[in-house]
Amino acid sequence: MKQIIVLFFLAFLGIVPPGMAQLPEEGAAPVASETQEAQAESVAVEEKKPTLDSGSTAWMIVATVLVIMMTIPGLALFYGGLVRAKNVLSVLMHVFVTFCLVSVLWALFGYSLAFTEGPSKLDAVIGGLSKAFLRGLTPDILNGVIPEYVFATFQMTFAAITPALIVGSFAERIKFSALLWFMGGWLILCYVPIAHMVWGGGWLADLGAKDFAGGTVVHVNAGIAGLIGALVLGKRLRYGREAMPPHNLGLTMVGASLLWVGWFGFNVGSELAADGIAGMVLANTQFATAAAVLGWMAVEWMVKGKPSMLGAASGAVAGLVAITPACGFVGPMGAIVIGALAGAVCFWAVTNLKSALGYDDSLDVFGVHGVGGIIGAILTGVFMAPKLGGVGYPEGVSMGAQVGKQAIATLTTIVWSGVLSFVLYKLIDVILGLRVSEEEEREGLDLSSHGEKAYN
Repeated sequence: MKQIIVLFFLAFLGIVPPGMAQLPEEGAAPVASETQEAQAESVAVEEKKPTLDSGSTAWMIVATVLVIMMTIPGLALFYGGLVRAKNVLSVLMHVFVTFCLVSVLWALFGYSLAFTEGPSKLDAVIGGLSKAFLRGLTPDILNGVIPEYVFATFQMTFAAITPALIVGSFAERIKFSALLWFMGGWLILCYVPIAHMVWGGGWLADLGAKDFAGGTVVHVNAGIAGLIGALVLGKRLRYGREAMPPHNLGLTMVGASLLWVGWFGFNVGSELAADGIAGMVLANTQFATAAAVLGWMAVEWMVKGKPSMLGAASGAVAGLVAITPACGFVGPMGAIVIGALAGAVCFWAVTNLKSALGYDDSLDVFGVHGVGGIIGAILTGVFMAPKLGGVGYPEGVSMGAQVGKQAIATLTTIVWSGVLSFVLYKLIDVILGLRVSEEEEREGLDLSSHGEKAYN
């Protein structure tokens, strides 16, 4: 009663307390105003909208830069040290310019074809052009908790390093013009479709195949293309009849070390966030790589009687390759087993297998990336098991079923990359010619293709 008298008095004076302009009838339930309802709905929408995580964004920018460092200078120096002195600049040029070419093509259409929804009948294997020329990207558009600009650029580094890996398979004998046409065509025909199938919502993603950071998309894809390239171009002049040792293993060791450091951006960055999974990936990447070095070195020591710096560096790369698809799904002990097996098996691939088949894969792209990628992709399905320290399988999926999914994804990549790479090589050979002349090859590609020498 007292409250009613006070309110009546205030109303008489023309003073109405906020929020009490309308009094509910006695006994009536309180009713929220339209404004309050609208505010509540607005809050609910805001809670559902993704919000930018500044910590994850900062990390993803660093991860992107680390992957760029993997390619230039890391991969370039690793390959540069392995070839003969008369060809070192050509290999550096091949990696450097491939990175630049793919970067531009990725912005024009590569990103859209890999990471957008395609036409209904084609979406299982390729995306659409809704984001061609990076149309629709603004600083405010997010992919998860990071800006889409950062996501697109991070994925660009994967697209750029993958064809650059292939350079090592036909080093010292390919025409520079043919290389450029091949890299552009291969991005469209091989990299983009496999990336869409695995990461962009295509049929391998729907199948449930697991590839955390690029075992099939990057390494098997590039390794098979490299093997086909080595077979189509043929052997280097006097291959098998004269020694062709690396001209500077110091450069190779520096390049391998930069690859190792940069690979943390490659693998850990694939979590797309700074969280606990990223920490696990960090540990797995380190342990697997170290185990691979020891695995390669042990087998080489037994077979050849001496461990080599080249072997240790190659073992490190083999371990990095093998753990790439598995790093977000297995535990540290599983990572160590995967790394050790990759080191030992990849040593066999670049010695016994290569010798038995007789191909000239100049810098062992298939033996390290192809074979290492296959090992990692298949063993991901094994070491995901909780009893082996992994994160476990999706509901209703057994180890055998997951290994089967991994095998399907691996076989799909082998067939797709192998067939389309072969067609592309042959087409370019007919139009431009793939290989330099014998005279140019004897002189060395540094002078014959680029008019300069690495050492004066």
